[in-house]
Amino acid sequence: MSARRFGMAVDLVACVGCSACAIACKTEHDVPLGHTRRWVTQRVTGRFPDLVAEVWSDCCQHCDEPPCVDSCPTGASHVHDATGTTQVDRNKCTGCKACVASCPYDARYVHPTGYVDKCTLCRERLERGEPTACEEVCPTAAILVGDLDDSSSELTRAVAARRSRRQKVEAGTDPRFFLFT
Repeated sequence: MSARRFGMAVDLVACVGCSACAIACKTEHDVPLGHTRRWVTQRVTGRFPDLVAEVWSDCCQHCDEPPCVDSCPTGASHVHDATGTTQVDRNKCTGCKACVASCPYDARYVHPTGYVDKCTLCRERLERGEPTACEEVCPTAAILVGDLDDSSSELTRAVAARRSRRQKVEAGTDPRFFLFT
């Protein structure tokens, strides 16, 4: 597989907050009880009676400028060459939590065995040309994953054509996670 730059989008209109994605992720990656790589975020803005509620599936943003990689003293946190996704090599991780502290998205946790864990964007599935577990199980097709450097990918076309936003862009991480509004 040649180098790619995978990203993800969640459609705020289509996502119903069912948590099927979070459950699929827990199952796929054997995530221990009390921890998660993926979660559902709910946000209400405005002032009564003019309120707007949003719900979306959330995870690691697989940033172009990941502070977790820069802060890792052992190189355990790194950008995967073939997929461009942010990964953790559990064999190199000492559990120091520097990456946890540097992540503005609170997307990492310490696994009970001592290493830091997070969403891998189902790297192994992507390498096989398969959809991520969360994308595959989403009952409303609200999750879209693709190569942002491939102009013909459905994700790239959707990001160009639809109104979208990214979270915490002020952190300077250049997140590859988009919310379609």
